[in-house]
Amino acid sequence: MKKISVLVVDDSMVSRAVIKAALSGTNFEICDYAENGMEAIEKYGALQPEVVTMDMNLPDANGIECSKMILAMNPAAKIIMISAMKDHNLIAQGRSVGICSFLQKPVKTQDLLDTIWLVCQKDSCNVKSLQDFYVKPFAKGLRKGLFSLAGLESKVHTEVNKEAFVEIDGIAVIIGLTGDPVGRAILHMDTDAMQKFSESMLNKTMGEELAAEAVTASVEEAANIIIGRGVSLINDVFKDKEMRITPPGTICGHKIRIANAKVLSFNIVAMTRLGEFKLNIGFAEGD
Repeated sequence: MKKISVLVVDDSMVSRAVIKAALSGTNFEICDYAENGMEAIEKYGALQPEVVTMDMNLPDANGIECSKMILAMNPAAKIIMISAMKDHNLIAQGRSVGICSFLQKPVKTQDLLDTIWLVCQKDSCNVKSLQDFYVKPFAKGLRKGLFSLAGLESKVHTEVNKEAFVEIDGIAVIIGLTGDPVGRAILHMDTDAMQKFSESMLNKTMGEELAAEAVTASVEEAANIIIGRGVSLINDVFKDKEMRITPPGTICGHKIRIANAKVLSFNIVAMTRLGEFKLNIGFAEGD
């Protein structure tokens, strides 16, 4: 497999060594180093690397100006800024010129690898990249959420939803995902699992009747927490994404179908002693 070429722009010997160690033995290879802005522009033009890591403070320029010149040469250039600073103003300036992502020093190896892979995949928005970077955190959020809320151990598996719809049989909580990528999450379960889960969550004795309002409220709160966990895990890795969730909407019924038009979606199923808890994560595919 052809390795992805990376140009490292940084005047710090220590930072260059950190990035070199992080990329060693991976599917990424450093094609060269640049210690100032002029050298970065010349080497980018000559080497045409697939990714550039860019320091903010260079001896002859700042990283945003250097990135702007590279992007003038190639508007599709994929640039990741790695800086000691990472504030909203810096990110806004960087985004305005076309920088893809932002990491803060000292950069963690896994954050760097995940971010480089993501910026290489974001244009294609393919199934594997969505599964690796977005669906897995939601699966982890589902598993941890069920345990923390109701003490439920679960076995979780994921799959691409090949149907043109999501079928609901019981209750479903629908929450929008804003940011990058845009999408929606649907937590759903049958009525028996819904009732037992609500009883466990609210510490009620099995068989003790709960008001319908309390059951719905507990499932909505669970959805907020579970989906919020997944979003937080994504934001922790890709700190420039700022993915957020919208207020929940709830539907109940038998064999209700929610269309998947222009949505690439994934089914996450958690098997527990109380039944199946299903989380469908869908990402907008565009026009």
